[in-house]
Amino acid sequence: MEIFTKSDETPTAEGNLLQPPKQRASPPRNPLMKVRTYVLALRPWSLSGSLLPTLLGAALAYRLPGESEFSWATLMVTLFTVIPVHCAGNVVNTYFDFVKGIDNRKSDDRTLVDHILSIDEVVSLGALLYMAGCAFFVMLVILSPARMEHLALVYFGGLSSSFLYTGGIGLKYIALGDIIVLVIFGPVSVVFSFLAQTGRVDWPIIYYAVPLALNTEAILHSNNTRDLEADSKAEIVTLAILIGETASYLLFAFLLFTPYIMFVVASVRCSFWFLLPMLTLPRAFEIERRFRRPETMQYVPRQTARLNFYFGMLYMISCFFANRLPFLLRAL
Repeated sequence: MEIFTKSDETPTAEGNLLQPPKQRASPPRNPLMKVRTYVLALRPWSLSGSLLPTLLGAALAYRLPGESEFSWATLMVTLFTVIPVHCAGNVVNTYFDFVKGIDNRKSDDRTLVDHILSIDEVVSLGALLYMAGCAFFVMLVILSPARMEHLALVYFGGLSSSFLYTGGIGLKYIALGDIIVLVIFGPVSVVFSFLAQTGRVDWPIIYYAVPLALNTEAILHSNNTRDLEADSKAEIVTLAILIGETASYLLFAFLLFTPYIMFVVASVRCSFWFLLPMLTLPRAFEIERRFRRPETMQYVPRQTARLNFYFGMLYMISCFFANRLPFLLRAL
């Protein structure tokens, strides 16, 4: 599911189907270039959104008190189950943004705008990725101690959300994309990974997903705030449009800095290891300053995504080495 790449201005005929041929990029002929094109179409820079909560859920399972054994094979298969679905969501986003006339000549995603890939190639790629995710899900069912119906409920819920984000009713276009990001790139991914390892769900572990979910939502919200005027002209409804620029800034600051407050509290009550993510705080302040300046606002979504990766990795390490983790219940 793509979470921060959208158009920069209102779609026009010139920016889509009637764009002059000299502005269109020629499809790569070299096989290696073609492979690189497919990889870029997946938007690998956005994968931290699903990778990190999956790793976090595995780290919590590893630290679970009791006799349960951690399986590295299950972790690898879980990653290969989750990541193709995320990539497929990105591809679906590329397709529907283009056919709905949202992507244009200044959009971040050039895959269809510059005819780097054809529509049929994008559709085939998305279908292949969903099939790959389902194939690895079957392997996960075999390896995991969890019941198949429990894994399937969480997995296919996430898969459906990755499609409905822009496909079908298009939750992204009716101000519900923020909810999808908060839920999928937080509690759902953490619970799915934890369930795959342990065969059970300790619902209090959802608390651990909150900092990552808020930080990931900051990526989407910064993107929507940047594109507020363009989205309004394109008749898209986002949370940023509904609340306006001033409230959008306050919400971005809340999403960006609340996790750090949570880490300070956790370091006092649980373990000083939770101060580790604070190393990214200076970068967060820099991004917040750029958010307030129109001339630097365009770079904020990508920079927030980069912050999300380092923030999430340090958070996962904190959970891995912390002396005490609350809410983790002893295995029965």
